[in-house]
Amino acid sequence: MKVTGVFFHEIFSSEPGPVIGNKFSNFPKVMNAELELPNVRLFKPKEVDEELLLEVHTPDYLENVKNAWYYRRARYSIGGVIDAAEKIWNKEIYNALVFNSAAGHHAGPSYGWGGTYLSCTGPAIRYMRKKYNLNRFVILDTDRHHGDGTRAIFERDPDVLHICFCNTDYISDDETKVDIDVGWSISDNEYLSLVEEEFKRIKKFKPTFIFHNFGHDTCQGDYGDLGLTKDFYIELAKIVKSLADEVCDGRYIIITHGGSRRDVAEYIFPRIIRVLSDNF
Repeated sequence: MKVTGVFFHEIFSSEPGPVIGNKFSNFPKVMNAELELPNVRLFKPKEVDEELLLEVHTPDYLENVKNAWYYRRARYSIGGVIDAAEKIWNKEIYNALVFNSAAGHHAGPSYGWGGTYLSCTGPAIRYMRKKYNLNRFVILDTDRHHGDGTRAIFERDPDVLHICFCNTDYISDDETKVDIDVGWSISDNEYLSLVEEEFKRIKKFKPTFIFHNFGHDTCQGDYGDLGLTKDFYIELAKIVKSLADEVCDGRYIIITHGGSRRDVAEYIFPRIIRVLSDNF
């Protein structure tokens, strides 16, 4: 049986997170029906080791973040991504949805902003390389804003394909760092087509994992409004899951990112669990 892992810590619902606010305040109870599905399992992540964070972030920067109120939230978020990747590789689960607060794509080696102050994919990729000697990772970023921190961490790493849907067009010489300008307003189908256009590049790259920085700040009425509907995110998860099933044995990890609308979060994430677990 192909099991979908859901990684959630109660600290995410106990108080508002930076920038994203209280969108997780009713979790995990809003997912109760999905968590009762026979091939869905809920996991409580552990805090990532500080030694692993120091492989990605500078000592001075990490010392500053340690004094912030959101530090433990970020550590649990990163711990969830690492636990998901390891469980997928060891075939304990097939794919995963990882809830996240205070970690993400705006965290570089010596800086962080925009509600994300520690990298979530950086430590996970370091861990999987070190323990399992893995390479060839795709990071797909469909948050509204450019994943500058992720790009800074992996800029000179040819074994990480980072594709960011943001506000500029760019392709590096080795074609492993790609930005796609989605403009200021776009329809659901137009955005999905832009994502699908990159599937050929991903197939050629032959990744072992696809990490997806999955923001919904692009939804109508959210702070990065592009005009997308709530159902767009369901369709996005469907097409990327299908790609992962084809190119990397289903090893697909969705990491929640930007967006502050609680109603959108409560609508899309239970449905995304159903997509990942083939119960939609």
